[in-house]
Amino acid sequence: MPRRKDAVIPLYQFRCARCGPFDRHFSMADVPDTSDCPHCASDGRRQITATRLGRGGSASMRLLDATARSASEPTVVSGPRPGATRTPQKVTTNPLHRKLPRP
Repeated sequence: MPRRKDAVIPLYQFRCARCGPFDRHFSMADVPDTSDCPHCASDGRRQITATRLGRGGSASMRLLDATARSASEPTVVSGPRPGATRTPQKVTTNPLHRKLPRP
């Protein structure tokens, strides 16, 4: 049966005794218990992990990764971007506003 162009093939993790972990794509019906290591060609055993169904190279997946990463690794801004104009702050004359905490 021909595979659809947009079909997602799960990514499984294997571990070689010499080289360490490596990943391979297999359909869920055809996942072997061992797979050849891409570096030394010895058998690597399949690890018990969740299958990864996302497309790592797609634009939406990169956006999701960047959004999740920004929660723990926010970008640091050192100043306004070049060419940006600064809008003047509005000054209030209400005397009660003087009691408010300043940023």
